[in-house]
Amino acid sequence: MNWRELDWKPLALVPVLALAVLPFIGSASTWLTLTVAGLAMGMIIFIIASGLTLVFGLMDVLNFGHGVFIALGAFVAVSVLGSMGDWTGSQDLWRNLVAVIPAMLIAMLVAGAVGLAFERFIVRPVYGQHLKQILITMGGMIIGEEIIKMIWGPAQIPLPLPAGMQGSLFIGDAAIEKYRLIAVVVGLLVFAILAWTLARTKVGLLIRAGVQDREMVESLGYRIRRLFIGVFVAGSALAGLGGVMWGLYQQSVIPQMGAQVNVLIFIVIIIGGLGSTGGALIGALLVGLMANYTGFLVPKVALFSNIALMVAILLWRPQGVYPVTNR
Repeated sequence: MNWRELDWKPLALVPVLALAVLPFIGSASTWLTLTVAGLAMGMIIFIIASGLTLVFGLMDVLNFGHGVFIALGAFVAVSVLGSMGDWTGSQDLWRNLVAVIPAMLIAMLVAGAVGLAFERFIVRPVYGQHLKQILITMGGMIIGEEIIKMIWGPAQIPLPLPAGMQGSLFIGDAAIEKYRLIAVVVGLLVFAILAWTLARTKVGLLIRAGVQDREMVESLGYRIRRLFIGVFVAGSALAGLGGVMWGLYQQSVIPQMGAQVNVLIFIVIIIGGLGSTGGALIGALLVGLMANYTGFLVPKVALFSNIALMVAILLWRPQGVYPVTNR
């Protein structure tokens, strides 16, 4: 697709929303703080949702158990970071990163490995059966949560930010938390890697072709089953990474945290258009901004603001902002 063919209207939604609320907030510094917080929240949600939207787009699987990989990643980070107190307690950012990056990688490996087993024993027997998929994947998530409770306990566990990531930077009168800037950078990096993989590699070409026409890819002799497994494992690993980011964002973890985030994830992939990573990014940023703006302006509305956002988007574009599937 060249630039002239690109549909620019959905790209305008994020800046339009941000600018539209500025008069209601009044203070430019407060608006900037809320906007960066919303972008950071959106980027973390995007990391989690990007894998799930490809899983549905390619595999036609409604995985309501995606939340277990989020919680698993967060709890793995608790264990890894807890054993590296000398590094997380340092005020030097590079020493913090020496602890956080391995925690992210280990969380991704563990979540990916569990995702491999989840696909084999829970998802594979119910391919093409959406009602059974919903029931069995929700059951898998509940079992996963109970296993997490057995290992780490049922109580909430603090996950404090490393010392070098605490505090804020000031832009004029606006206070911008350091970790939120880091979350935006990590989210952009994940999006760039996904976009490059999907656009520039053979595997990415097969994934995009499989999302649009799975039967055509199979007829060309490619083993779509292996592609299924690879995408599911990658999606699980991204959820594990997102779990680490979300746990640090909340600065605490509980076994049910994945189920709590699940609603936001499905809103994001519905807004974005099933199977679209670009759409998922736009949807995630809209959800993050909406949650922060309404939480500040009208706290009671914040509870259902993202549902209202989804309804408004679907009334405008019933298949989402960038639909790419035939379903």
